[in-house]
Amino acid sequence: MASLFLIKLPLFWLYIYLWDMLHSKPKEDNYLQKGLRKQLVQILKDKGIKDERVLAAIGAVPRHFFLDPAFERQAYEDRAFPITAGQTISQPYTVAFQTQMLELKKFDKVLEVGTGSGYQACVLAEMGITLFTIERQKALYDYVGQFFFLKKYANIKRFYGDGFEGLPSFAPFDKILITCGAPFIPPKLLEQLKPGGIMVVPVGEDGKQKMLRITKDMEGNVKEEDMGDFSFVPMLQGKNNT
Repeated sequence: MASLFLIKLPLFWLYIYLWDMLHSKPKEDNYLQKGLRKQLVQILKDKGIKDERVLAAIGAVPRHFFLDPAFERQAYEDRAFPITAGQTISQPYTVAFQTQMLELKKFDKVLEVGTGSGYQACVLAEMGITLFTIERQKALYDYVGQFFFLKKYANIKRFYGDGFEGLPSFAPFDKILITCGAPFIPPKLLEQLKPGGIMVVPVGEDGKQKMLRITKDMEGNVKEEDMGDFSFVPMLQGKNNT
């Protein structure tokens, strides 16, 4: 019956149907890939990542699941790759560095701005937090919604929206992570950060940002720390449904 159904489908919908089937099918995570992941963890250690929980999360999440099969081996190189909607999947060091700066505790309530491929989200979720993640690109939001691996994490809550607005209905957050280059520190996100919380945000334009760690004390006073130079795609206002 299934084959008869497929024959009657117009070519365009047949393509969509097959794409959905393939995209939702679990990929293989074999000994080779696990070995490459172990090597990646060592590279991150050598570069200064010390948080063992962060390293364990990187070691647990199969990065090759998030990339085209043609890049299976390259997936465990420490570099960024382009993904759909003109976005990128950050290099593992950047993911680990930002995550380490959050100083996550189990059951923390975390806001992520810029879901992207979902790789960073899965690394965060692997650490036992509750994650609220926003994506402004509708095509990317829908694409990630079909991704089989995210179904592993019931602690990831996805939203299509404007990252500059945050999620006031779910605030305050213990930690906030921005995974794109903000032209300034978004004031509404700062408001949604809980006293005693930490925000990690790359700030700057033209593909050059300063990674800032922002801490808010119990009285609401804010302290900024410059954690070095990075390069991210820009953080844009509004939603893009094209």
